[in-house]
Amino acid sequence: MDVGEASAIGARARMIRRRRGLSLDVVAGLAGITAGYLSMLERGLRGFNRRGLVEDLAEALGCSVADLTGQPYAQSTADVVASLDDIRLALNDYRLDERPIASPRPLEVLVNKTDDASAHRDQAHYNRASRNLSAVLLELQSHIQDRRSTDRQTALMALVDAWMIAAAVAKNFGYIDLSLAATQRGYDYAELHGGPDVLSFARWYLALGRMRVGARNRATAMLTQAIDDFSPSVQLATSDTTVAEMVGLMHLTFAQTAARSKLSDDAHAHLDEAERIAQQVGERNALRRHFGPTNVAAWRVAVGVELNEGARAYADATSLPINVQALGSSERISALHLDFSRALAQEGGQRDWDALRHLDAADRIAPQLIRSDPMARDHFTTLDRRAPRRVWELDSLRNRFGLDHSRS
Repeated sequence: MDVGEASAIGARARMIRRRRGLSLDVVAGLAGITAGYLSMLERGLRGFNRRGLVEDLAEALGCSVADLTGQPYAQSTADVVASLDDIRLALNDYRLDERPIASPRPLEVLVNKTDDASAHRDQAHYNRASRNLSAVLLELQSHIQDRRSTDRQTALMALVDAWMIAAAVAKNFGYIDLSLAATQRGYDYAELHGGPDVLSFARWYLALGRMRVGARNRATAMLTQAIDDFSPSVQLATSDTTVAEMVGLMHLTFAQTAARSKLSDDAHAHLDEAERIAQQVGERNALRRHFGPTNVAAWRVAVGVELNEGARAYADATSLPINVQALGSSERISALHLDFSRALAQEGGQRDWDALRHLDAADRIAPQLIRSDPMARDHFTTLDRRAPRRVWELDSLRNRFGLDHSRS
C-alpha cells in the first residue's frame, strides 16, 4: 500500500513521538490506547475514527492537534488567504477600545452585510463569507466606539457574530490559531458591552472553540459556569428565545466534550437536557445556529460516533428519520452525512459502502467544509484502504480531496 495520505496523521504522530524520545508504550498509555493500536495508527493500518482520539494523542505527545493534522491544507484559494490575512490584520492592528474608521457605512448596511456573511457560512460557502469581512469588522467596531451611536447593542451583536463568522472561515480552512483568536476577540467585545443574548452566544462559541483545539478541561469549566449563569435567564414563553437556544447549544457542546473524554453518562445526560429545552422552544434559528429538536437529533449521531456507538446512533437516527433538510443549512446537512458515514464505518464490512455513499453526499453538499476537515480526509483513506476493489466513487472522492496517490 502507498502510505501517502492514508497515514498522514499517524506518520506525524510517529515523527513527533520519536523526536521526543518517547516509546510506543508510554504514548499509548497516556492516550488511553494499546501500544499495538498506536503502532497500527502510525503505520496507517487503522484510521482516526474519533476526533477525541486525535486530541488524546496530541495531549500525550505534548503537541497541538494541528501538528498532527497538518493544517492548513493547500485547498485555500488566493482570495480566501487574502481575506484571512485581512482578518488577521484587523485583529492585530486595533485595540478593542479604538475607533478604526472615522466614517463607517450606516449601521443598517453593515448589519445586512453581516447577515449575508452568516448566510454564506451557513451554506458552507466560506470563501463568500470571508469576502470583505475585515472591512465590516472594523466599521462595526467604529460604530461601537462612537459615543453618538444610538444603537450600540445592535452593532455589538453584529460585530460579535461577524467575529464568529471569521472564526468559522479560519477553522474550516485549517487556520486553527486564527480561528481561536477571532473567537476570543468576539468574546471580549461581548464581555465588555453585551447583554444576556450576546454574552451567552459568545461564551458558548468560545467554549466550542476551546473544545475544537482539544482544551477539554477549559471548555468544560467554561460550559459549566455558563450554564449556571444563563439558565436562570432562559425564557421559554417569549418570542425571543436566544438565551434558551444558547444554553441548549452549551449542553450539546458539553455532551460532545464529555464523549471525547469517554464520559458516556455525562454525554447522554447533557444530550437529554438539550432535548428537553429543544422540545419547549421548538425549531429556532437565532444567529443561524438552528437549535431545536432536529439539530439535537443530529448532534446525537456525532456524540454517538465519539462514544464508539456509531451503529446504534445510526440505527436510532434512521428509525425516525431526521429531516435535517428542513434546516435549510448545507453546513448542517453535510455534517450529518459525514457523521452518518463515520458511524457506519465503525461497524465496517458491508456498511462501508453505505459509509462511502454518505461521505460522497457530504462532499457534494459542502465541499469547502469536508475537503478541509482532517477527520473527513482520514476517514476517506480508511474507507479507501478497506475497500476490497477499486470503484469509481473512491476514485472520484480521491480526486476531489486532492489525493493523487494510487492504491496498491
